[in-house]
Amino acid sequence: MSAYQHILLAVDCSEHGAIVARRAKDLAKKYQAKLSLIYVLDNIPMPDTTYGTVISLVEDSGYELLEAEKAKLMQIGGQWGVDQENRWMIWGAPKQEIIQLAEREQVDLIVVGSHGRHGLSLLLGSTANSVLHHAKCDVMAIRLLNA
Repeated sequence: MSAYQHILLAVDCSEHGAIVARRAKDLAKKYQAKLSLIYVLDNIPMPDTTYGTVISLVEDSGYELLEAEKAKLMQIGGQWGVDQENRWMIWGAPKQEIIQLAEREQVDLIVVGSHGRHGLSLLLGSTANSVLHHAKCDVMAIRLLNA
């Protein structure tokens, strides 16, 4: 296996996110790779902005809920030492946006948490499962027990 050059950490700001982030940070350190973050908003209504689907992290949107989500991403990025230009907040379907960003930014490893759901959730598919089966690069799914 060749060394990874660019690792993309897909964050969801859940209480289990630190587990996944720690693993991605360790891998980035081991391989001396660039670490990027993607946070996909799929559960808040998109305000009428000029940003398109990629949300600017440096401009004030004037939309309170969006600003709160941006603050979460900035906190996570700062906590894990990710440069601001390597933090992405995008509104859309997580599985599609993660894969598209990975291709556009030439990522060679995506790290994502997996809740290991069963039953109907498993049949409908999870974000981690979809990324695993459709990404053109390596994917590491970190199993989150009791999530």
